[in-house]
Amino acid sequence: MKLVQLSAFAAALAMSTLAVAEGGGDRTFEKMMASNGRSMEVFVAKEQARDPVVVNEKKDQKTQDL
Repeated sequence: MKLVQLSAFAAALAMSTLAVAEGGGDRTFEKMMASNGRSMEVFVAKEQARDPVVVNEKKDQKTQDL
């Protein structure tokens, strides 16, 4: 009897784990992608607001060979 109860408990636990994992993963992935999109928008806005970096093309004697 104890073995039957233990088997039933293990089966119920396995089934509930599979049910939760299937639905929760999609929602979590959707939240992650939405958060990523918002953070990329903030990053692009911040980068556009900064002053552009000026590159000096003039090189000295040591760096001309590189």
